[in-house]
Formats: sequence, structure tokens, C-alpha cells
Amino acid sequence: MSQVLHTPPPVRATADDDLAALAARHGLSVSGARPTVPQYVRHLWARRHFITAFATAKLTAQYSEAKLGQVWQVMTPLLNAAVYYFIFGVLLNTKHGVPDYIPFLVTGVFIWTFTQSSIMAGTRAISGNLGLVRALHFPRAALPISFALQQLQQLLFSMAALIVILLCFGVPVAASWLLVLPVLFLQFVFNAGVSMVMARMGAKTPDIAQLMPFLLRTWMYVSGVMWSIDKLTKKDNLPHIVTVLLQSNPAAVYIDLMRYALIDSFHSRQLPPHVWATATGWALLAGVGGFIYFWKAEETYGRG
Repeated sequence: MSQVLHTPPPVRATADDDLAALAARHGLSVSGARPTVPQYVRHLWARRHFITAFATAKLTAQYSEAKLGQVWQVMTPLLNAAVYYFIFGVLLNTKHGVPDYIPFLVTGVFIWTFTQSSIMAGTRAISGNLGLVRALHFPRAALPISFALQQLQQLLFSMAALIVILLCFGVPVAASWLLVLPVLFLQFVFNAGVSMVMARMGAKTPDIAQLMPFLLRTWMYVSGVMWSIDKLTKKDNLPHIVTVLLQSNPAAVYIDLMRYALIDSFHSRQLPPHVWATATGWALLAGVGGFIYFWKAEETYGRG
């Protein structure tokens, strides 16, 4: 009995395959496709002028309707510092044993506000600018980065008031003030990275923006803004793991480094171990990790 071998019929290309081949032949690519990381970095650099202009415009418009205008850029953190001084410094007496407590407190408030405001603005960077995201083609990371840059610009205005406060309370000008520049750079990288993480999360779940004030307030209370972490961690009854967590808290690290740079009574022995390595590590972890995390969802922003 003979057997007849049947060869399967040739598979015909589908319409999608034909269109894909046609697009590839003419150099077309998917609209809104995610570029590679090097390409994405180049696109961001090409739009650096937009990032700085957008940050400056947002900063200028922030208090445009207030009668005092840009004065609130300095008044807001100063008023916060005054409230914290009354509650924590006077009523709770956290100023006891802390030299130059008012410069200590104001420095902590200003540096914490930089991180807090950057993260809050970053959380709404995509969800609050959907019109811009949907109308124009640009690397979406430009938005959280520009909001972090806006908060850095606002901090620089506040730093002018901080310098006046330091001088009024007898803190001398010192060479250590030059350390402000690397501290601000590391903190900016950290803030921008966390802002990008929160921007992606906020783009998918806008309700996160309502939760963030509570999380940030809790973070502030454990960051040594109003009290000395160094004094607390020297207590014998404090568990070692709590000491390590308090000392490695990134917000506390940047605050303490700024205090060390500006206040002569804040000595190096009050800094946590390996403080510069810790500050750099947090900046790299948040900056690079946050950038990659945000980039991975680039093609999804503004859709749905």
C-alpha cells in the first residue's frame, strides 16, 4: 500500500506582517515607542533649555496672584520654622543641649522643604500636565526633573535668607560653606530620582498624591528637622537597628551635611559614619534607579 506524502500548504503572511515589512522597508517606527536609554538621555539633553525655562516659568507663576509675590518663596519656610520653633523648641524643649538652635532648625526646615516639595511636585508631574503630555512629543522625564529644578531654584532664594539668619546669630563665614555646593548637587540628584519614581506611580494612580502629605510628614518627624539625631542615637537604651536607620535616612544625611557646612558649632563627630559615601550612594541609587524606573514606562504616559 503506497503512502502519499502531503506537504503542508505555505503559510501566507498576514496583513499585519505585510504592514510591518512595509514600514520597516521605508524606515518607519512605532509611534511613541520607548527609545533606548542612551537615546533617551540624548533627547533629554537636547531639551535642557526647555527644562530650565519650564522650571523658571513655574517658579515665577507660583505666587503670581499673591500681593507679596515672590517674597513668599522665603516667607513660607521661615513661617514653618517659626511654628516648629514654638512647638518643638519651646513647648517640647528639643532645643536643650543644641547649640545655635535657631540656625540648626532653620537649616533643617529649608533643606527638608526642598526634598518634600520636589517629591510632591513630582507626584503630579504627569497626572497634572496631561494636556502637555498628550499634545507634544518630548521625553517625559523632563517634567519631574524640571519640577525638582524649580524647587532647587526656590531653595536658592531661601538660602539668601538663611545666610542672613546665620550672620545675625553670630555664625561666622567659613571655608566649609563651600561644601554647600556638593551637598545641594547630591540632594538634587536624589530628589529628582525620587520625583521620577513618584511621577510614574502618580501617573497610574493619581490618588497617591492625596496620600503623600501624610507619608512625607511622617518622614519629616524621623529626619531630625526639629531635633538632634546625634543626641538621640547616643542613648544606651536605643536599639542598634533604630540607630542605623536614623543615621542612614537620606533626608537626615543631607540635612546634617548642610548643618556641618554652615554652622560652626555642628562638628564632624555629630555626623553619621561614612556620611559622604552614604549621601553619594543615596543620590546614585535614587537618581539612576528612578530614571530607569521612569523610562521603562515612557510609552504609557498620557494614554488611557
